[in-house]
Formats: sequence, C-alpha cells, structure tokens
Amino acid sequence: MLGRMEHTRNQAQISEDSVLETTEGRFWRHKIQNFFVRPKSSAPLKIRATFNVGGGDLARCLGNAGPRGLQRPPAPGCATAHSRQALSSVHRDTLGSPPAHKRLLPEPALQCVRMCVPVGGLLAALAMVFGMAVAFAPKPRITWEHREVHLEKFHEPGIFNYSVLLLSEDKTTLYVGAREAVFALSAHNVSEKQHEASWKVSEDKKAKCAEKGKSRQTECLNYIRVLQPLGPRALYVCGTNAFQPACDHLDLTSFKFLGRSEDGKGRCPFDPAQSYTSVMVDGELYSGTSYNFLGSEPIISRNSSHSPLRTEYAIPWLNEPSFVFADVMRERPDGMDSGDDRVYFFFTEVSVEYEFVFKLMIPRVARVCKGDQGGLRTLQKKWTSFLKARLICSRPDSNLVFNVLQDVFVLRAEGLKEPVIYGVFTPQLNNVGLSAVCAYNLSTAEEVFLRGKYMQSTTVEQSHTKWVRYNGAVPTPRPGACINREARAANFSSSLSLPDKTLQFVKDHPLMDSSVTPIDNRPRLIRNDVNYTQLVVDRTWALDGTPYDVMFVGTDQGTLHKAVSLENEAHIIEETRLFQDLEPVQTLLLNSQKGSKFIYAGSSSGVVQAPVAFCEKHATCEDCVLARDPYCAWSPAGQACVALHPPDRRGRDLLQHMSGDTSGCPNKTKGTLRQHFFKHGGTAELKCSPKSNLARVVWTFQNNELKAEGPKYGLVGRKDLLVFNLSEGDSGVYRCLSEERLRNRTVLQVAARHALEVRVLPRTPAASTAPTTHAEGDRTPLRVSTEPTPGPPAQTPAVLGPTLGAVAPPPSPAPSPASCKPKTVVNTVPQVHSEKTVYLKSGDNRPLMVLFLLCFVLCLGLLSYNCYKGYLPGQCLKFRSAVLLAKKQPAADFSEFEQSVKETLVEQGSFSQQNGAQPRPALDTGYETEQDTTASRAPTDREDSQRLDDLPGRDRPFDVKCELKYADSDADVD
Repeated sequence: MLGRMEHTRNQAQISEDSVLETTEGRFWRHKIQNFFVRPKSSAPLKIRATFNVGGGDLARCLGNAGPRGLQRPPAPGCATAHSRQALSSVHRDTLGSPPAHKRLLPEPALQCVRMCVPVGGLLAALAMVFGMAVAFAPKPRITWEHREVHLEKFHEPGIFNYSVLLLSEDKTTLYVGAREAVFALSAHNVSEKQHEASWKVSEDKKAKCAEKGKSRQTECLNYIRVLQPLGPRALYVCGTNAFQPACDHLDLTSFKFLGRSEDGKGRCPFDPAQSYTSVMVDGELYSGTSYNFLGSEPIISRNSSHSPLRTEYAIPWLNEPSFVFADVMRERPDGMDSGDDRVYFFFTEVSVEYEFVFKLMIPRVARVCKGDQGGLRTLQKKWTSFLKARLICSRPDSNLVFNVLQDVFVLRAEGLKEPVIYGVFTPQLNNVGLSAVCAYNLSTAEEVFLRGKYMQSTTVEQSHTKWVRYNGAVPTPRPGACINREARAANFSSSLSLPDKTLQFVKDHPLMDSSVTPIDNRPRLIRNDVNYTQLVVDRTWALDGTPYDVMFVGTDQGTLHKAVSLENEAHIIEETRLFQDLEPVQTLLLNSQKGSKFIYAGSSSGVVQAPVAFCEKHATCEDCVLARDPYCAWSPAGQACVALHPPDRRGRDLLQHMSGDTSGCPNKTKGTLRQHFFKHGGTAELKCSPKSNLARVVWTFQNNELKAEGPKYGLVGRKDLLVFNLSEGDSGVYRCLSEERLRNRTVLQVAARHALEVRVLPRTPAASTAPTTHAEGDRTPLRVSTEPTPGPPAQTPAVLGPTLGAVAPPPSPAPSPASCKPKTVVNTVPQVHSEKTVYLKSGDNRPLMVLFLLCFVLCLGLLSYNCYKGYLPGQCLKFRSAVLLAKKQPAADFSEFEQSVKETLVEQGSFSQQNGAQPRPALDTGYETEQDTTASRAPTDREDSQRLDDLPGRDRPFDVKCELKYADSDADVD
C-alpha cells in the first residue's frame, strides 16, 4: 500500500513537472508562481520567499520563462538548467533541505527585500506594473476637442443606454438598441431618425421586479441586449424585461414588434449589468450569458428549433466568465481547416489551473462547431466540440502581463489570407491605467485546437497548480474536433455517432494546454493613464501601396484614439473627444463602405458619428505629412490636406510619407508676423500654440535660442514666453519653433513669429486731442484701424492678426493726397499672465499707496475703539476722559485696588442699594494689577459667609449662597 501511494505521488509530481517543459507552461508559472500564493493548511504559515520589488532578479534568473521564440539564457550566477526537480521543488520544501528559493536563486538575489508571500507578491506586482508604465506611453500627436471637429450626434429625450449597434446589409441604415426602444437612423447622418419602436415593461412586471429587491427606476426596465438580423426584413430583439428576459421579432417594413414573445432565458441576461454576447449564424442564435436570476450559472448555448445545445454546468467548462465577443469563422474553400464552420467565443474567467490568494483572471478563447448535434448517451444536448484555450497578451522583456479581456474585433479585408483577431486587454491590478492591443492569426488558434495538448485536473501537494498537461493516450476520433472528411470516412457522420470514450474525454478535458500567442509575440499598442474599452480596426492602403491596419480604440473617458503600427512601433495619430461629458464608450461600430467610412460610438447619452480622418484640419504640408495618417495626403495643386480613398490612386499629384519626411513640402511657411508695442519696464507675453503634442517648443530671439530660465524670461505652460522688465534691447523678432523628433530626424516648424517694439513714452499734457492710449495692465480694448498714412513704413512690419500690446504707436500726421501708403496699425488688448507680475515689474506704486492708507486707517480705527471701551492703559484713559468731557474721572493711582487680591461678589454698598440707599459709583480703572498681600489680609470666604448670615432675611440679596474662588488667589487664611 505504501509503495502504491509513493508511486501515485511520483506520478503526480511528474505530471506537474511535465507541464513546465512547455514554453507556455513555464511562462504562466514563472510569471505568477511567486505572486499571490495561497498558503496551504499543511504547510508552515511562516514560510517566506524572496522577491525583488522590481521583479527583475527573479525573471532574470528564470531565464527561459516566456513564450516560444523568446527564451533567454539564465543570468550569470543563476541555475544553468531548469530541471524538473529544481522547478517542481519551488513549493515543496522539506524540513531537512534548504528552501526552494535558495536553491533556485543566486546569493545576490537572496539579499533583496524579504516579505511574506501574499503581501510581497502584491507589492512586487504593483511595483512592476507601475515601473514599466512610464516606458510605454505613446502620446496622441494631435488632440481634437469636441468643439473643434464636426460630429453628428443622436439622442432621444428620456432614452438612455445606447449600447447595441447594428448596420444593415446595404450599409445605409444604422439600428440602435437602447433602453426600452429601438431606433433606425441614417448611416450617413445619424442625427436623422427614420423609425422608432418602443418596448416598455408593464407595471405588473415592474412591481414583481421591485419585490425582488431591484431598483424600480433603473433596473426594472427593458434594456435591449440582443439585436441580430433575422432575414432581410426582420430583426431578432431581446431585452432584460425587468429581470424576465424576453425576445421578439421586429418587422423592418412597418418597424413594429410582431408580438411573438419568446422566453429569453439563456439568450439574454437577467441583469443589465451582466456580461453577454451573441451572434446570429444562419438563422440560429449563439449566445453567451447567464441562465438564472442570480447570474451564477453561465452558459454558451445555441438556440435552435431542431438542435439546441448548451455547455455543461461545471467549473472546468466555465468558471465565472465575463463574456466579451462572439463571431463565426466560415469553412475555407480549400478544406484545409477543420472542415466545418466554427463559432468563437471570447471571454475572461477565473483561472482553474492555479489557486492564489484572490481570483486570478485568465483571458480565454472557446470554439464550438456549427455542425455539432450533441452526444447520443454522453453529453446529450451538450456541446461535444467545446474547447477553450488561453489568450496571451504580454510584454515578457518588461514583465507586463495583460490578463483581462475588454473587447475583440475580427478583421477581414482584401489581401488578408486569413482573419486577424484584435483584442483590447488590461491588467487585473490596473492601478496605473495600463491598456494593450494584441493581434492574433486565426490559424494560431486553430492549431491549438486541432493539434494542441490537453490539460487534466490533478492534486499536487504544496503546489498552487491544479491542472497539468495530459500526456496519455488520446481517443480516436480526436475529442473536440469538428466532423470533417476524415471523420466521415471513418463512418462518423455526426457527433451523435461518436463513441462514449471520446465524449467522456472531452467532457473531462475541455481546457487546452497550449496558449494562443500574439503576432510577433508582443502587443501592437501599449498605453498608460487610460483604460481602453472598445476597438474596431480598418485596413487601408497608403500611396505607395503599403497596407496599414488602423486601430480605433475607445476609452472610458469618452475619447477615441486612432493608432497605427509604423516600423514596429505604435503611433497614435490623433485623439478625438466624442462626447461633451466624460462618459465611457460602450460600443464601437465601423462602416467600411468605400468612399465614405465612419465610426459610430454608443454611450449612455447617445450615438456619435465621426469620420475616420480629419484631413482638412491640417493646414500646412508639414502638419499633413507629420501626421503620418494613411488616410490623408497633401495636394500641392489645391494647397490642402485631402482624404485619400484607395480606389482613387492619385499618387502623382499627392504627397504622403509614412516616415514623416517633410523634405518634399514646397515653400515652407515662415508663419504670420505679429507686431506688439510695449512700454519700457513692462511685461510681454508672447503666444505660441503648436498643434502637435509630440513637439517641443523652442524660442529664438534674433536667431539665437532663448533659455527660459532666470529673471528675464519665463514659460507659461511650456509654450508661451514671458519677457520681464522690458527695455530697448528687447525689441526685435521672436520666433516660436516646433521641434518634433522622429526615429532618425528632427523636424522644425515655425509656429509663431512676434515683432516686439519697446518704446519710452514722453510725458504729454493731460488735455490732448490725440486718441487715448492705455498703459500696461489697462484692460480697455483698443481698436484696430487701417488707414492711409504718409511717409516711409515702420521699421518693423505689421500684419493684421491677434497680438499682445500695451501702448499704441504715436499717431501719424494727417494724410496728404500726394503720397500715401497703406499702413496697418495694430493695437490690441494687453494680456499679462499674472497681475502680481504687473505690480512687481511695471513700477506702478499706486496700488501700494492705497494699500498703505487702508492699513493706516484700519489701525487708527482699532486704536480709537479700544481707547473708547477702556481696554488701554491709564494714560489713554485720561485722554479718553478729557475727550468725553470728564464724565468719568480715572483714579490717579491704583492703590485702592491693590489692597486685596480677592473681592467679594456683593459689597455692602449693594445691600444698602437694595434698601433704598444711593449707590456708590464704581471706579473706572481700565485694568487690575496684582496687589501685594503682605500689608493687609483679605477676608476669607468663611468670613464673607458669616457676614451674609448675620444680615436680616430681607437684606439678603440671594437665597442661594455663592462662593467664588479665584484661580490666582492665595490659600484661605483662617
């Protein structure tokens, strides 16, 4: 018996170690085996592991951990080979051997920060992600605000959540599924509504929904979640229907629901917040959603009248998935694929391979065959072709792993041999706003399902690994494969004829061991400080015939990023703010109709239509070429940046360089010269607004570069130039250069030119017939006048334009008909960056004088008030008494009040006053001083009480005896 148990343990160890021999197994294990490990009950709780906070030493020593093709040798001093004994012993330490991390890691790595496994792994992962986020941050070259571009918008009052978009087959109508309504809009202008169909929830269903604890105003409504074509004249529509999902048919001719109320269970989610996906394939709906009210039973199903199928309700099949996307991959005409149409589902689920402190999310791709009919005895009405595999999107050389799938787009275009799958990923611990876009070939996923290894569930002591590679015999025909020509040749005409051994195997082994790796083993785009939510991709061709895949990515801030991969580097062409408010983009749809391509974005507030490019916004040839937009090219004949359509190959007349080479641009513009007049000692602010976010602003004066540091110059927002303490030597031409660096060159553009003239104004009489000018800091607007003036032109050219100025030039003499030349005099409103700067630099001390007088008056008033109230010493009190006609005579000295430290609350005079005697006037002393108690003794509280008791009852002022003790009094003396 003991020998058999030992043999079983060895077999489990070998099975676990065998999974590490594959590149994908090493990749996932070495990336996360030292992070978030859950301690076992049988293992000591004080086991500690060693981590480098940056994650570098561990990855460096593990060496070849990574996807296929990216293996690296171990660093010097590390283990030269990763044997099965070394790798499998990481979490199987014994009391008689050194810890596994000491046997695996070198001595320098053991001197890193030591911490407990869960806490240390968490900090290490956060530091890794945060440290690498800065290295991959391509900025959008141009940012278009919502007001700067023309966008078509649609919003129906009282309707929200425009989250489902569908384009008609002829691409002329856009169908929008919203909350309790379906709309038909013009695909060329979404602001034009064609039809509307309402589908509201009855009050009875709302009441039942509210009784279940749901919100009557928000959740107990009908959210449209499924909008699929059902022939040329009908749409299949499903909604949550107040947590009672239902489906119906929408007639496109009358645009009304036909009233065929069908149970939407398994086709549409109960909760509008739950994930879902669906695709219509040949009249049958394939959907991934939850099957019950609580959302605890996820399924992937086919709703068919003759052969409905669904997944097995088991954790190995689906473990808390979040469905993202579904699409059909048609059979290739050459029959080189599986021989049947396949439906692919993309989702993120909780890992079943590993067990950690918290739930580790894994992106998945699952595949089912369209011709699947279920099993005869095993897997009845269940999928017999369901298989799933991991999707890897990572940057191994930077320890960046993106394991949460957000959206998927399948690119099918002319010139592509096979569809390309694009996905948007984010890391699970996304504290720094990292996002990535990875691309996959369909053949890579097909290879995993057709020829990949399977995984099996196992129990390994002291290990977080729960599934390992299956190395045993695989039944025939291959489990999970579609019925192809080979199966039909072996008399397996359908899945109903498959043997039970094959069906039982696919039931127990739905997970593939191999992973689907991205193209080039790296992401196409990595961006920080932003969360990508949606994605569409369009393939276009440049003037030289090179194809480019342009990615349109929506964010959670309501912006749209347009990016392209150039020379193995991501370039974000532009960023467009689609909505006025910061709201996430819930859905994106591409209209790739030739001649007019649009992007449709849906959000909670409405639908926005945007063109794929804003070529007309690039005013110069340099801007058009530096944009590196494959949709745009410069037209020398029209002197404009025009949209480039692939059918219209006007390469001879247009200029486009995807490398950003602007040498072919004719007659580079020098920029408009703007003239400014300022007075001596003032402050000038010169504006510069480069369009590119990738450009660096460089200021030059008289062709010499200025250093915006020190007391003379300063920068406002790293763009505008401030010149302080103006003098005659500051007069001249200032140029703002936009310096943009490309891969192997630097492009300089003149963004602005300013002609600055500093003048000393002579003192003139107050009364003058000349027009009034305004000094520096005056905010009164001055007019721009253009009139003929005699004499030679000014030394500095003046061109009409928005400028900054303070003082207008001296008026010209009256024009004479003999000789007159047009001259433009520009006087504009002075704009100073800070008023404090004006006060410090202009030399105008009037505000300081006003401030001084205000403080003096305030102090004088406070002094008078305190003197009147008697809060000041005796000398001031004497002065106050004299002013008040001696109504109160202050005492010459304070000897009367220096006789005792304490006084009783009620004096004898007060008692006599109650009996009708005249009151004794009180002395106004102003303040009291501490007396010298050595000369006389103050009466004690006991003596005061005795004196009060001796008085008659009617002479007593109070019935309550009050005793007062002073904090500064001496002890009572008996």
